[in-house]
Amino acid sequence: MVVQIVQRPQVPYFTVPPRRWVVERSLARITGHRRRVRDYERLPHHHEAMVRWSMIRITSRRLTQPQQIGNGY
Repeated sequence: MVVQIVQRPQVPYFTVPPRRWVVERSLARITGHRRRVRDYERLPHHHEAMVRWSMIRITSRRLTQPQQIGNGY
């Protein structure tokens, strides 16, 4: 048995994750609308239009509601 000791690369303890969380957050918001959870549309451009309507609705609600102070918990 041969044991080889290797050093870890000099990486800081905390690294900034990729901006994947932005996409995950957007998809989570879209799936909050029941029609988007399942693919009921027959054509892809119909589904795309429904996703756009969902995002317009989400954005308009965020713009019209008063801002919360803090992290929302």
